[in-house]
Amino acid sequence: VQLQASGGGLVQAGGSLRLACVLSGRTFSSYSMGWFRQSAGKEREFVSGISKYDGSTSYADSVKGRFTISRDNAKNTVYLQMNSLKPEDTALYYCAAKMFGLSARGYEYNYWGQGTHVTVSS
Repeated sequence: VQLQASGGGLVQAGGSLRLACVLSGRTFSSYSMGWFRQSAGKEREFVSGISKYDGSTSYADSVKGRFTISRDNAKNTVYLQMNSLKPEDTALYYCAAKMFGLSARGYEYNYWGQGTHVTVSS
């Protein structure tokens, strides 16, 4: 399985970005997907996840109401729409794939992408 994330960049506070992550090598619909992020000097943290079973979603409290995760099984892609971005959202964003249901625990994910940088200026 390979995961390729894209869509990061530099944006001003209050702006929006949409991240995308394409899974190849296996059947995308077999995996629940997650987004994680890591900023300088901090541990990796869960951002959002989406279940393969029913499309149910989960969000970190820090992004609820601002970020939206979605998936398109026909395109083997998971998206993270990020609105009302804040400087504290600056991080390297990773997508990850796991068997079975969604989870906020990074160690439960089997496959990881290379990350895409998001920088939010104040």
